[in-house]
Amino acid sequence: MTINSFHNMKLPALGTIRFDLVVIDTMNSQLDNAPLGHETVYPTAYDARLLFPIERAPNRLALGPLPTWVGADIWTAYEISWLNPKGKPVVATATFTVPHDSPYLVESKSFKLYLNSFNDERFADKSEVIARMRQDLSAACGAHVDVELQTLSEQTGSIYRPMEGINIDDLDVEIDAYIPSPNLLRCVQSASEIEETLVSDLLKSNCPVTGQPDWATVQIRYAGPQINRAALLKYIVSLRRHDEFHEHCVEKMYCDIWTVCKPRSLLVYARYTRRGGLDINPWRASHPMQVAASRTIRQ
Repeated sequence: MTINSFHNMKLPALGTIRFDLVVIDTMNSQLDNAPLGHETVYPTAYDARLLFPIERAPNRLALGPLPTWVGADIWTAYEISWLNPKGKPVVATATFTVPHDSPYLVESKSFKLYLNSFNDERFADKSEVIARMRQDLSAACGAHVDVELQTLSEQTGSIYRPMEGINIDDLDVEIDAYIPSPNLLRCVQSASEIEETLVSDLLKSNCPVTGQPDWATVQIRYAGPQINRAALLKYIVSLRRHDEFHEHCVEKMYCDIWTVCKPRSLLVYARYTRRGGLDINPWRASHPMQVAASRTIRQ
């Protein structure tokens, strides 16, 4: 695979837009030259050119007029290593926060390859690694990416917690829709406005390139007409056979709920299980807020 350096690179052309089951090719697929789904040689030296940016705009076009939102894509990496000046390995975990309004996201396998390219590279200290990662990822995404790095000796242990809210998975519902069906959503008839947080562990979608399943817990916090919980659960499950990246699935859910249920405020936050030492946790909200960073039991 050959990718020009970010300083001189021509970013991938507009790719494939999916309208449910209809696929419309704009120019050529953004993923034609991506490492995802292809046999790849793992790097033996640091190389920022391994990062493969994907434009957000084509998928957002399929959502129609976008509501005003804020948010971020929070990546957690569990397989970080480099060498100190004497050649001794250092191991760490990292959190990368990509803003929702960055023009590009990074394809996940290219992210993994990029992080592995640090394995045999010598750095003076952790701060040098952070600065290098921040520079490279910000260049790839077209916006400032925040990088937090913790060596194992700096950590006190992870606490697993369910996402805050009322879990709706025990509702006794009959489900037969497994492609995105926003028409399933509805509010409680003659409902008054409420504020509540609902959670489901039943979110599943598929990688649009490899078809591998992506599993997640999703949290929906809103204020407005009361959403029918059984209808919401059916809608969440309807994404079960949907082929889309994590970030785009969250944006689709946000837009569908916003359009159909018309809340005054809304948060959609999904925490996906990891693959290749990385998990992705996108959130979108109608107003600025802090989201919990605690890992779920499946993470």
